[in-house]
Amino acid sequence: MIRVLLADDQALVRAGFRALLDAQEDIEVVGEGGDGDEAVRLAEQLVPDVLLMDIRMPGVDGLEATRRIASDARLQPVRIVMLTTFDLDEYVFEALGSGASGFLVKDTEPVELLRAVRVVAAGEALLAPSVTRRLIAEFAAGRPRSGPAPQELGELTEREREVVGLVARGLSNRQIAGQMYLSIHTIAFHLRRIYCKLDLTSRVQLATLATERA
Repeated sequence: MIRVLLADDQALVRAGFRALLDAQEDIEVVGEGGDGDEAVRLAEQLVPDVLLMDIRMPGVDGLEATRRIASDARLQPVRIVMLTTFDLDEYVFEALGSGASGFLVKDTEPVELLRAVRVVAAGEALLAPSVTRRLIAEFAAGRPRSGPAPQELGELTEREREVVGLVARGLSNRQIAGQMYLSIHTIAFHLRRIYCKLDLTSRVQLATLATERA
């Protein structure tokens, strides 16, 4: 069962998401919050698999809440998906850098929302490859370079570097496994080691770093 936490200041939006998600046999909404403070508190209490987080909320917004959750080692299993009104919201790129796993527009089709929740819960990429590449390019171009120095990438094994390259192309774990003739579990293991070695917390951060260092 995929456990989902909702964080949005609009009760009507939360109700719509809850009705859709709770109707699925494999998804359960375990809590709702109306601002960032509440989202962090509920995340600490419930440790959901997926947190759907609105970017713009009164008080503590989704960006700050995401930073707090991403920096808490106890909440590493929580995958944060930011909700935004526009697909190129100016805050999206900051959200990705703060540790979010990706984002959805609020008017996304129901089937796409369900697919996204399941994909993120499985540890795979949230966005389609073309969208991922566009976001990564704009994110990397619009912020100062930070993170591991180029020589630190040398700590990765040849196989790990190959995985990083495929992630940067927007491939999912399943697609990478097929291309490298490995199991999906082996790919997930490689990614965990890569995140640890490079001190990263999300797939998008990894893809962005790979694009910057290309």
